[in-house]
Amino acid sequence: MKISPCIKLGKLIFIGVLIAALVASSGCTDNTTSSEDAKGTVPAESEGITTGTDELVESAEITITDGFGREVTIPANVESVVCSGSGCLRYLVYLQAQDLIVGVDSIETRESEIEGRPYALANPQLKNYPLIGEFRGNDDPEKIIAIGPQVILKTDTSDPATAAATADELQEKTGIPVVSFPSGSMRSEEDKADMYSSLRLMGEVVGKEERAEEVITYFEETMEDLESRTADIPETEQKTVYVGGVSSAGAHGIISTEPSYAPFLWVHADNVASGIGVDHADIAKEKLVEWDPEYIFIDVGTIQLGDGGAINELKTDSALAGLSATENGKIYGVVPYNYYSTNYESVLANAYFVGTVLYPDRFEDIDPETKAEEIFTFFVEKPVFSELNAQYDDLGFTQISL
Repeated sequence: MKISPCIKLGKLIFIGVLIAALVASSGCTDNTTSSEDAKGTVPAESEGITTGTDELVESAEITITDGFGREVTIPANVESVVCSGSGCLRYLVYLQAQDLIVGVDSIETRESEIEGRPYALANPQLKNYPLIGEFRGNDDPEKIIAIGPQVILKTDTSDPATAAATADELQEKTGIPVVSFPSGSMRSEEDKADMYSSLRLMGEVVGKEERAEEVITYFEETMEDLESRTADIPETEQKTVYVGGVSSAGAHGIISTEPSYAPFLWVHADNVASGIGVDHADIAKEKLVEWDPEYIFIDVGTIQLGDGGAINELKTDSALAGLSATENGKIYGVVPYNYYSTNYESVLANAYFVGTVLYPDRFEDIDPETKAEEIFTFFVEKPVFSELNAQYDDLGFTQISL
């Protein structure tokens, strides 16, 4: 049976209309934006991001310039670090960021009857962390890799070129960003500026910028308070003083001293050893007798020598006979501050004690031990001065009888 041409034409027209309708419908769907697209939702696969804003934050990085001019790229949100070098971990504790630590050097895990570092006394948990290597910056790259910190913080007392090269080498060996900086000190304005810039740099790395400024302000205000109490004392009326037995990479005897001993500077005392430079020094005993200071302060870390150290020398050494301070009973103990670099809370506390001894009328509102606990609490969050002093037979902040 044949199909009429009219029927064929009708079918063709119907199919054409149906196709046109489908095309129109498809066009409307393609041009319609969903409510989520209208809000600006970014597809998960866009720019390599697989799950949203949290992973975007975690993958963000920043580039900083460290203390030796190196550009270092680190995570924007650092959550784990290790500290290499003398004093590095102390600064991290000052910034209240010790919870970021995931490994320590060998000095932190040692068992010792005497622990002269307040930050360690306040954080005994540090002894339980895995090792990153030996102390004084002798790192073990393999150990650090196994621990896997996001950033290595490193203090270095070398010249800038050597320090930068050392940091580059460690970074290359571990594949972990190394932020290196000078530890600085209180010996000169230049060294103090280094210390402050390093605290700020570390604060930037670990997200403690505000705390870094608080620490710097505390230093400045405390030094200003000490100096203002005695600034008007004429040079001719300043007490002559000497500090002996100063710890430096271990205990020492009476000839070990600091020509730029900060507590003397801050309370305007006349340090008889000040003319021999700014660095730690050993002097001749005959020179001490020649200087004959009115007051002698003993760093009580000297007792670790086993024979009483500087204290016993003042009692028995004929080369020291005739010292006015010995004859007049003006021998006093101060707590050690040189223990794996400088413990600044001990330096500041010593300064207030020295002030009460030399110029009691200018420091009549100060109880040295109470002030020490206040200072220690600010820096390490715990009042561990008494615990520290007990390790040295409580000789700190006392008049030592010979």
